[in-house]
Formats: sequence, structure tokens, C-alpha cells
Amino acid sequence: MEQKTYSISVRLKRTKIEYAFVSVPVDGNVMEPDPEDATKLRVNSEKVFEAAKRMGAETAILWAQEGESLIEIHPWQTAPPRA
Repeated sequence: MEQKTYSISVRLKRTKIEYAFVSVPVDGNVMEPDPEDATKLRVNSEKVFEAAKRMGAETAILWAQEGESLIEIHPWQTAPPRA
């Protein structure tokens, strides 16, 4: 007689951290007037980071994995697609 076995499906989540470097041009898109001296300009870091994120979405950017993947229990437990 064949013994039946049972199992419980657990949905997992794996997060990979990757990094890349981009060079954001220092131009009018990232500069703003200095509030203390209207004759000078200063770098707006928020605009630099926005530009960097846009550049990071380009397919030519090379990404490298940083460390090991993080495996966690997925917060939303659902039945597998085949169930």
C-alpha cells in the first residue's frame, strides 16, 4: 500500500540588491540659484538623484549584484498558480 504524503505551499520572496554607477552631467538641469547670493548657482541634489535614477533605467547601464539575495516569507500568502 502506497503511503500518502502532504505538503504545504509557502510563497517566498527573493530580493537581489544590485548597484551601478552613473555620471550625471553638471548642467542647467541640476543647478539652481543660490538663495544667499543670486549671482551664484548651486547643485540641487534632488535633481541630481532624479537624473541618476532616469539614467539607471537605461538598458546600457551595467548592474552588479551586491552581496547575497535576501529570501523571506512573502507577506501575501496565496495559492500557487497551478493550484
